[in-house]
Amino acid sequence: MKLRLDNVQKSFGATRVLDGISLDVAKGEMVCLIGASGSGKSTLLRCINLLEPLDDGAIWLDGEDIAEPALDPQPIRQRIGIVFQSFNLFPHMTAVENVMLAPRRVRKETREALRPEVTALFDRFGLADRMGHYPDQLSGGQQQRVAIIRALAMRPEIMLFDEITSALDPELVGEVLQVLKALKEDGMTMILATHEMAFARDVADRVCVLDHGRIIEEGPPAQVFTAPREARTRAFLSRVLQPV
Repeated sequence: MKLRLDNVQKSFGATRVLDGISLDVAKGEMVCLIGASGSGKSTLLRCINLLEPLDDGAIWLDGEDIAEPALDPQPIRQRIGIVFQSFNLFPHMTAVENVMLAPRRVRKETREALRPEVTALFDRFGLADRMGHYPDQLSGGQQQRVAIIRALAMRPEIMLFDEITSALDPELVGEVLQVLKALKEDGMTMILATHEMAFARDVADRVCVLDHGRIIEEGPPAQVFTAPREARTRAFLSRVLQPV
């Protein structure tokens, strides 16, 4: 599996949000996107998942340009899962019903066929005793873990995460980040838009700094965080990193 973005461009009206993004992501790699709010991180993820059409450029997955307008996006979205900062769980369904909905509708699998795999996911991420709970009976961190399990139940090859800890109370952030660490250990290919700088520094394989719709710097976390080459990277990090 190889994902390659080639000169991806996207505007909303007169505002250029993505201005020629090119990026290669290898199988099993975790790439963290960092940058100020409005730098294009979320829009980039939405374009990769084909929730937003490109104005120009290409997105190659295993040699196929998946951004072609005539292409049916649904099979691609089964291969590329996405989780947002808002949990988007159906309030009238239990956690396990939320997770089973898409595989049942899209892959036409029965509850009975899905139950062993889904149960294993809930168990893996510490929610085996919450499968029958409704969203309003779960903490924010638990709801976000259910949202991640829901995406994983589609057996994606790539996972995209859009600021998934931003809506959580600080004490709940750690339990969600642990899920991401576990996925990395499993070899899942991931692209994260995140404000969790310590997590990006300690766990990511590569960090990309976005500024006004462009990747202004990318490299191993140790290089980007300790010896950034670009003045705009240094200015951004000086605003977001706590003094030691």
